[in-house]
Amino acid sequence: MTIEEHVVLVDSAGHALGTAPKSEVHGRETPLHLAFSSYVFDHEGRVLLTRRADRKVTWPGIWTNSCCGHPLPGEPVDRAVERRLSYELGLAVESIDLMLPTFAYRAVMANGIVEHELCPVYRVTVSSPVVPNPEEVGETRWMPWKEFAEGVLNGLLAISPWCREQVPLLDELGADPTSWQPASPSELPAAARP
Repeated sequence: MTIEEHVVLVDSAGHALGTAPKSEVHGRETPLHLAFSSYVFDHEGRVLLTRRADRKVTWPGIWTNSCCGHPLPGEPVDRAVERRLSYELGLAVESIDLMLPTFAYRAVMANGIVEHELCPVYRVTVSSPVVPNPEEVGETRWMPWKEFAEGVLNGLLAISPWCREQVPLLDELGADPTSWQPASPSELPAAARP
């Protein structure tokens, strides 16, 4: 028997309101819920991009940042990042840093399905090979950060709506991702704090 995954529902101030089954959250009336985005880098400063599997409910087949997901109720967000990177991409994390603790967005697909997330953003460093899970990831591609950021900022890359909003904020942290100064976990919204 499979246990259904739940997500943490939050208010606009970032306080937990309860939980809901993940399978019931994404629709035309998607409530604000806790999630995360991660940008995986190798030791050459390249960022890992992924094309979402065609079976995904939201933005199937679209290129995006390395990995997104939802912390389970009571799970620290950084642990959720590690769990999903292992599951979706077969990656072992060397380091993980909180970069954008209060990022949130709402986006609507052409079919009316809404994504509405309080979504802290993390920088992750890895050196292990990528082994994509085809249930989650259609393709992967490593790209120099500067080239990727310029492509997004200049509207030259078709990318997920959350990634399109996150990249300018990350770019403001500096041209070299290895020099970005991490945020403190104390800056996370209450529902996301350890």
